[in-house]
Amino acid sequence: MNMAQNKNLKSLSGIVSLSPSDQILFNKIKNKIKETYELFGFEPTDTPIIERSSILLAKISPDTEKEIYRFQKGNNDLALRFDLTVPFAKYVVSSKNDINFPFRRYEIGKSFRGERPQKGRFREFYQCDADIISKNELSFLNDAEVINLIYKTFINIDLKEKFIIKINNRKILLGFLKNITEKTSDVLLIIDKLNKISKKDAKDELKKLNIKTTDIDKIFNFIDLSKSNNIIENLRTFSVNNSLMQDGVEELSTVISYLKDLKLPENYYKIDLSIVRGLDYYTGTVFETFFLNNEKIGSIASGGRYEDLCSLYGKEKYPGVGMSIGLNRLFSALKDLNLLEKIKYTIPKVLILPMDKSKISYSLNLLSKLREEGINTFVFENEKNLKNKLEYANKIKVPYIVIIGENEENNNNYTLKNMDTGEQFVLSLDKLIKKLL
Repeated sequence: MNMAQNKNLKSLSGIVSLSPSDQILFNKIKNKIKETYELFGFEPTDTPIIERSSILLAKISPDTEKEIYRFQKGNNDLALRFDLTVPFAKYVVSSKNDINFPFRRYEIGKSFRGERPQKGRFREFYQCDADIISKNELSFLNDAEVINLIYKTFINIDLKEKFIIKINNRKILLGFLKNITEKTSDVLLIIDKLNKISKKDAKDELKKLNIKTTDIDKIFNFIDLSKSNNIIENLRTFSVNNSLMQDGVEELSTVISYLKDLKLPENYYKIDLSIVRGLDYYTGTVFETFFLNNEKIGSIASGGRYEDLCSLYGKEKYPGVGMSIGLNRLFSALKDLNLLEKIKYTIPKVLILPMDKSKISYSLNLLSKLREEGINTFVFENEKNLKNKLEYANKIKVPYIVIIGENEENNNNYTLKNMDTGEQFVLSLDKLIKKLL
């Protein structure tokens, strides 16, 4: 194969293939997320990756529309899903007679966005979503429950004291902005980028919208209320004679109160008025999760409340609240921050090493018995030299090896070695299985 052909085998920019050892770690984290979602009573769904463009484009920002992979197939205008929430809304409306409301659902699957690849941003990526959706009304307890789910999920993947959940309500900022500009959507998109661009750059972008310098200062002074004590009371003072803002403040206050009732430790969340979420379907509560002292990595879990999303596909009202973990970004960040060390990353628990070909039959007999007990294992007989066999065991980071030579077969026992401690034991089959379980 020549150099040009080799170059063509390289993955597209923003699309990553993991090594087997990294894939094992990735899958372990994914499974832990799944277990936590199910702990909270969420049920699985699996929506289509390909959808009609009209379905996916129903209510998204111009910036997001530019990132969608869209193509023509025959007479059909199709697109790859850019998230899991919009396909879920369609699923709810089309399957409403088969769903028991309120419906707690999770989905773990791939989404696609043609955004500029950079650190922590991918064009093909896994999302781990959880949503609660109801008919007509949905208690704000559910907003708190979803935020609590983020907290519990990250605790369960060994991120204690490593993250912060920032919470806001879009109505607060929308209410404040309506007295300043009619270009509220454009302003929100700029504010949404504050963790990626400097305050000066954000102000320059706002000036391009012909917003007065004095009004720009008002916007940033308002956002800075996040740093004050008694934020809710300060917001109540600001929201006098502004019904939209008042609604947002009281909804936010209710959610915070429920978080306290759920015993979510207060050092894991805070109110931040710059959190708005870029997707237009969010209507109230919004939240984003960041690594402490590493916010430039970007949000690793986010979500919010959407009152009107399903109304795009039907007349009935289905208010919902949901969250999403960007698993590829999370994994990339965990690796960069050296936070993967606690996770064991090997699939085989024990490697069986026959010393020569005459011991393969005895080794395969053991292989069958260990697998019957649910112990992950395989036989490695490629190398004649024990040193080479041990090097292979170390490379795949297997925790145990079983050495089978002349003595083991003659005495009907097995030599088990712990690869971490170096300890060796000569054991009968029953004791070997007991040791490995």
